[in-house]
Amino acid sequence: MPTPIYLDYLDRLEAEAIHILREVAGQFERPALLFSGGKDSIALTRLAEKAFRPGKFPFPLVHIDTGHNFQEIIDFRDSLAASLGENLIVRKVEDTIRTRGLHEPGGKYPSRNPLQTYTLLDVIEEFEFDACIGGARRDEEKARAKERIFSVRDDFGQWDPKRQRPELWNIYNGRIQKGENVRVFPISNWTELDVWNYIQRENIKLPDIYFAHERQCVVLPSGQLLGLSEHLNLDDTDEIVSRRVRFRTVGDSTCTAAVESDAASIDDIIQDLLLAKVSERGATRLDDNLSETGMEDRKRNGYF
Repeated sequence: MPTPIYLDYLDRLEAEAIHILREVAGQFERPALLFSGGKDSIALTRLAEKAFRPGKFPFPLVHIDTGHNFQEIIDFRDSLAASLGENLIVRKVEDTIRTRGLHEPGGKYPSRNPLQTYTLLDVIEEFEFDACIGGARRDEEKARAKERIFSVRDDFGQWDPKRQRPELWNIYNGRIQKGENVRVFPISNWTELDVWNYIQRENIKLPDIYFAHERQCVVLPSGQLLGLSEHLNLDDTDEIVSRRVRFRTVGDSTCTAAVESDAASIDDIIQDLLLAKVSERGATRLDDNLSETGMEDRKRNGYF
């Protein structure tokens, strides 16, 4: 009898994600990988390499640039795309605001995150993408926990949780009508800790912003620390401090808080996570806290 092969849990998660990526390549004509430059989408590029090398990726990388991103992320995005030798498509929210006549957000912390939806739907229409791969995970937020791995959007880009399809025995149904598209989440079953353990095992490089560093921060009324940015509209009453921080997630600089930390290595970060009681979005994303259903409302309107 052949010797049985035993896989550890990271091997199993990796195998599942590779299977999903290959299903996307087999079932869809014009897929895309939504790439933010964050740790989850960076892990997805490693999984895509394992799924399709030595060939090219069967999809481009697509970044929806709000214009409020951390510069470290933009620099890393461009460097990684160049090193992979893959096509990177960038579309800017600022251009969408101008062409659609959208209202630029105001206030102290003018997040463009809600406006990303328009740019995303425009790029899907421009390239006729029928599947968009992303790094969302179920452990991040309760609305994300409702979605299947193949999540169907209607021809207006809207998500209806009542239209979720069963996914039994790792069988994924990608059949769609004209105008519809599917959002695909290959690492949906992973946790934040799984991602970091995988990054450690695979020796994946990340932007320095994920590791502890000294940064000028604005102290919010909640006590959270928002990295000082030219995009914030501050006044004389705002408290600015220098703290040693890192970022658990890297959305817009206007709505993504840092956490105080001395974690300067992946080992340190893993130890931090073993003690953490709040998900990275719960701890750092201001836009998720606008209402109880903030994320779900945005997803229903086309947000990733």
